[in-house]
Amino acid sequence: MGCGGGCVLKSPGTFEILAVDPDTHARRGRLWTAHGPVETPVFMPVGTQATVKGMSPADLETVGASIILGNTYHLFIRPGMSIMETMGGLHRFMGWTRPILTDSGGFQVFSLAALRKVKPEGVEFNSHIDGNRIFLGPVEAMAAQRTLGSDIAMAFDECPPYPCSYDYACQAVDRTLSWAACCVRQDRAPGQLVFGIQQGGAYADLRARCTRELTAMGFDGYAVGGVSVGEPDDVLKMAVKAGCEGLPWDRPRYLMGVGGMGQMVDAVSEGIDMFDCVMPTRLARNGTAFTAQGRYPVKAGEYKSDPRPIEEGCECMACKRFSRAYIRHLLNVGEMLGVHLLTVHNLHRYMQYMEQMRRSLETGDFKAFREAHGAGRAT
Repeated sequence: MGCGGGCVLKSPGTFEILAVDPDTHARRGRLWTAHGPVETPVFMPVGTQATVKGMSPADLETVGASIILGNTYHLFIRPGMSIMETMGGLHRFMGWTRPILTDSGGFQVFSLAALRKVKPEGVEFNSHIDGNRIFLGPVEAMAAQRTLGSDIAMAFDECPPYPCSYDYACQAVDRTLSWAACCVRQDRAPGQLVFGIQQGGAYADLRARCTRELTAMGFDGYAVGGVSVGEPDDVLKMAVKAGCEGLPWDRPRYLMGVGGMGQMVDAVSEGIDMFDCVMPTRLARNGTAFTAQGRYPVKAGEYKSDPRPIEEGCECMACKRFSRAYIRHLLNVGEMLGVHLLTVHNLHRYMQYMEQMRRSLETGDFKAFREAHGAGRAT
């Protein structure tokens, strides 16, 4: 049930629920943006600095990526918003014509920046690149995302570390809600959607409070944040379950930074629609391939004369033309093509996985899909 050429164009922010699994909270949807529809559940490749590492826009289209992620913090620092404005925004700058979601930069401010000084109106910090003093808050983050012209802008938030005390998590929720209220009042780029980010760490009551207050602000969608920060699986599952409870059924839900295949299908069963993660591209740079049976190190010696493709039966360009032996050779001698081919394959595998999950929801076979692919199985 892809959109194809038969869809009637709808206004940005329209979220259609096309199928629902009767036994879980999983749903098959379609989110309309200013640059076209996004079929959900969806995985968004991470293009932190106006590029998905090792991939051109044409490569991304070929593997089936419908939406990618950019990062406001990194683009705010380099190349800077004056250049981005001169170049006509992020789509034109990077030659990508499909939807883009931009993170607000809050996670990076609290994880990368040194010597932070948190104020009611935002955070003053030292750049991780050159040490220059910079200020970023909800007003600045939304202005930057307006200049970037992303289809989905994320509210500026505070992502607490794991573990953290209840008091710290409570203060982070207070700041997140205050900044969210500011973000929702800011001007937007034409057709730009804004998602609020739920925080609360490992504390379900704080997440519930954050949900109540965020939904009262009327965002276009909602993210479950504060995960993939080192927490164990049981805390992640709690955060997802608690994070989805109370969120509007008719708005898209985004689980930030989670990309394990088993984790994603389990999160979809709780009602999550959108994901992003650096895992498929980062592990490609480390020589790891994802397959339907799991992942393995292509650089291992056992593949030095292996004539098989990365994954037998795969239709990606790398598998149709090249052997494991060749790609292993490229990786071992430091040739850029090796990382490129492995990245092509890994992202193709992710896009195929999400397409199969969507199809299982359309056909009523999601239970079988989850049993085959849930956490603890192929990742």
